[in-house]
Amino acid sequence: MHKVDPETLKTTQKVDWSKFVAVNGATAHPHTDPDGTTYNIGNSYGTKGATYNIIKVPPTKNTAGDTLEGATVLCSIPSVEKSKPSYYHSFGKLTGKSISECISWDPQLNTIFHLIHKQTGELSSIKYLAKALSTFHQINAYEEDGFLIIDMCASDDGQAINNYNIQNLRKNGEDLDEVYNTMCRIFPRRFVLPLNVDCDTPYDQNLNRPDCTATAIRTAKNKVFCTHEDLHGEDLHQYGGLEFPQINYGKYNTHSYRYFYGCGFRHLVGDTLIKMDLQGKHMKVWEQPGLYPSEPVFVPSPNATEEDDGVIMSVVITPNKDKSTFLLVLDAKTFKELGRAEVPVNIPYGFHGTFNSTQ
Repeated sequence: MHKVDPETLKTTQKVDWSKFVAVNGATAHPHTDPDGTTYNIGNSYGTKGATYNIIKVPPTKNTAGDTLEGATVLCSIPSVEKSKPSYYHSFGKLTGKSISECISWDPQLNTIFHLIHKQTGELSSIKYLAKALSTFHQINAYEEDGFLIIDMCASDDGQAINNYNIQNLRKNGEDLDEVYNTMCRIFPRRFVLPLNVDCDTPYDQNLNRPDCTATAIRTAKNKVFCTHEDLHGEDLHQYGGLEFPQINYGKYNTHSYRYFYGCGFRHLVGDTLIKMDLQGKHMKVWEQPGLYPSEPVFVPSPNATEEDDGVIMSVVITPNKDKSTFLLVLDAKTFKELGRAEVPVNIPYGFHGTFNSTQ
């Protein structure tokens, strides 16, 4: 991992993860508590097979140059199949295969939600199950009235990554449309997990609140099977679903929230920006022909008092040689364009973005 100066973009330090915590990799989506504590998940491989590790990095630093000092593995969870951890096959590199060939999809395996206590690292004895699904990005998660609400973008097909091979990306016209039309769409979903499951909890009846269409049914002593609620109306289908979700993270991560933002996919790459309002599941859309926006980044206004008081930023690219790549700025409330910052060079399509204030 490289430490980069946000002002100059120069690499100031190369950090070796293995000197601080024994994992073989980590996600691109760490979470940060208000006190600065950071959490991530990484895999490790040993004689007992693959393990998922929850990593905790404390906020206290002795010097400005400190990076991962004090990092610990909060909890370790063994993979259901020892040689096949989620997302990738652990032996692919040895056989000279590409990463896409190393990922297998088994629709017969259930999805498992693991609940871990943030302070103690204790793993819940209750296994929350759902049918097989594929997910890359979570929207938000929070606790409310004895339930854990988990919102994510997901699909019922695990083959999505195979659609993005170089042969498909080089196609155009009807050939590209044919690839797109075979793809499974990704939509925002909500799972609601009841937390107070004990020996007195009844079997074979919905444990969730009547105002929620997601269900949770106790099927065995330590098992609860869950189904999801759709976080969208029918109108999202015409935009090809939604991915790369973002929220007002600084204020609403781990809290009840109303709005999230993402990219609509009427193309192999995102071609619209979408604002979703969970009250009524209404949406607003920004789109322009021939323009392809990146993941939206929400930046709150100074002294903001409302959840969507701020701007949305997205890098927009185009294959049109007569047009420039630009940073798009939208009013997060109205989803109307406020301005563009054009750059004189072509920028490749990007998955993720972030904003850092100098203030």
